[in-house]
Parts: sequence; C-alpha cells; structure tokens
Amino acid sequence: MLELLLTSFPAIFRYYQLKRRAEAMTVWNMRTAVFAWAVMAMGLFLVIFYFHPKSYSGLLPFRTISVVAQTSGPVTEIHVENGQRVAAGDLLFKIEDSSQKARLNQAEAEFDKIAAAEIKAQDTLRVALASVAAATSTLEKLSVDRDNARQLLTRNVGTQDTLRQTEASVAAADAEREAAQAQADLARAELSQAIPAQHKAAEAALQVARADLAKTEVRSFSDGLVTQLALSVGSPAATLILSPAMLIIPDRPEDLPLRFTAGFNQVARSTLYVGMPAEIACNTNINLSFRDTVLPARIQAIQPAIASGQVVPGGRLLEAESGMQRGSLLVYLELIHPEQESITIDGSGCVVQTYTDNLDGIFGHVIAATGVIKAAGLRLKVWGAMVAGVGLGGGH
Repeated sequence: MLELLLTSFPAIFRYYQLKRRAEAMTVWNMRTAVFAWAVMAMGLFLVIFYFHPKSYSGLLPFRTISVVAQTSGPVTEIHVENGQRVAAGDLLFKIEDSSQKARLNQAEAEFDKIAAAEIKAQDTLRVALASVAAATSTLEKLSVDRDNARQLLTRNVGTQDTLRQTEASVAAADAEREAAQAQADLARAELSQAIPAQHKAAEAALQVARADLAKTEVRSFSDGLVTQLALSVGSPAATLILSPAMLIIPDRPEDLPLRFTAGFNQVARSTLYVGMPAEIACNTNINLSFRDTVLPARIQAIQPAIASGQVVPGGRLLEAESGMQRGSLLVYLELIHPEQESITIDGSGCVVQTYTDNLDGIFGHVIAATGVIKAAGLRLKVWGAMVAGVGLGGGH
C-alpha cells in the first residue's frame, strides 16, 4: 500500500494536468501515467522486497532434558512435581533397590573372605618356614651320618649298604626341604600377588555395586523447571529415551547469548550477510503499549547448507523428484541489547525483518532508506497479529 502511494505521483500529476485543460480523463489519455505508475511501483516493490528480506518462521529455540532412569524397576519415591524448580544434584525419584543392595552386601562380604584367605596364607607361610627349618636340621644330621659312613667304609669298618642307606636318607631329607621351601614360596606368592589382586577385584566389584545402587536414585544434572511428569509410585521406570519419566527445561546459560533462528527463501542468499541489521517481533511480546515488541538484532551466522538436501545412504537409489519441496536458508540472529533477553520466552514464534545497509554510494543510501517502508509494514503486521490473537480476526 505504501509503495503504491509513493509511486502514484505520475497518475496524480496527469490527473491535475487534464483537469487544468478541462479534458476528460479516459483510459486513452491516462495510459502513459498509469503505465509509469505500474512500472515504478513494480520496481519499488522489487527493490524493497529483494534488499530487505522478511521471514515469518522466526523462532527462539531451546533444549529440553529428557529424564530417563539408568536401571529398571518400580518407582518407590517421587520427590518433585510439575512446575517445580530443581538444581543440579537434586533427587527426582527413587527406584526399588533391594537387588542392588544385596549385590553391594555381597561385594562388601568379599573383603571378609579375602581377609580370611590372607590370614590362612600367613599361617601357611609360617608352617612352611617351620617345615623348611626342620627339614634343614634333619638334612644336616643325615649329611653327618653319610660322611661318617664313608669314612668307616674307607677304613674297611663299615658296609656299602650302610652308606647307601645314609645317602638315600640325605636325598629324601633334601627333597623334603625343597618341598617345604616350595610351599613357603607359594605362600609368599599368595600374600604378595594373589591376595592383592583379589583385593583390587573386590574393590572394583564394590565400586560397580555402589554405582548400580546410585542408579536407583535419579538426580537432576542441570538447574531448571520440571514439566510433563509422567510418574507415580509403583509405575515402572522407563530406560528408553523415547519414554522419559519427565522433562526438565534447563535455565538459560548466563555466558551464552540467545540465538533466534529464521528460515528465509533461498533467493535471499545473495542479500543476507553476517552482521546484517534486523528487527524481531515475537507474538509473546506483543502488547497494547507496543513497548519491547520490536527488538533490534543482527545476523550472527548463516547455515552453509539447506536441510532439505541432506542425503542418508541407503539401499535405494535417490530420486530427485521425490524432494520437490524447497528448503529454507537457516539464519541465526542475536539481540543487539542483551538486557532484552529477559523479556523473551523460549519457543516464541517471531517475524524477522532484515535491512540491507552494506551498499555504498547514493544508491546504497536509497536502498537503506527504503527499509523504512518495511519497518512500518512490520509494525502494521504486529498490530494485525495482536488483533488476530485476541480473537477479533475470527477463528477460535
């Protein structure tokens, strides 16, 4: 409408010219003025809509946290309710934990078993050392007897049988000492290697049992608001991400700015650029006073790919005509004034109007000036959205 008014001066000028000449206004004598009006209006329309793209798909996206239990079992306690704020580490609900406690007790009892085995190994070592000492003493005595038997045999006093018996006794005593020494070495290995290894394995089993028991207490990992709580005492806790027990809307991170998204027509790719000024009008900010309804912003990033063109390898060849729907160019925007972030609501639907201001020369100034028309149109659309939103536009 504004464009038609601004370009109507040829027709108005021709009308007053004919009126001053007292000539009748006909299609024939108005054709040039009307044609010039149409050409100028079309040109102005093209310039404004090309250099100042608009998107009706603006959105303030946000993430939710799906709360899913890491173990299955019936719910025994629920410590939150819908709409309740929680902090990181707060207990959300508990799951029946008798089996986990039994495994924990079993893991703790394993330490008593290892302690008893250690005492037994120490006793075995003492017995083995005593056996080594006894066998050594016996071996020394028998060795003396063998030496005496040899001396007697050299003097032709002793017998060969006596020497063989003493040598056999020495060999048997030596074997007993070696066996006792092996038993002592085995006990030492038990104390220095086997028992510590069993202790480490028991420690690991204890940690696993404690971790399994901790899984029966589902806690929040983020500050936020509980919503869509779908639990009751006795209901089974789901472990599938597709069936969460509840959702948590996390608080906005203080060190990261909010980013709005908007989908523009692919034709606008040559016009949009990072740093481009824009205005964002969200439905949740519309009010009668018009205060904080239109928020200044800038484009921070342009996604270098269009979602509709993504391809996932499969067992079928791709058919180009199956993707007839053209995707949109995804643009990320940030507010110029960070203090205005507090008045926005996550998930709000918005209208995003961009303005070209990077052209040089007189033509660039003219293009930038035409953005006023789009700015005025944006505010008119905001009023229209308010009228429709309160029910005056029909519908429900």
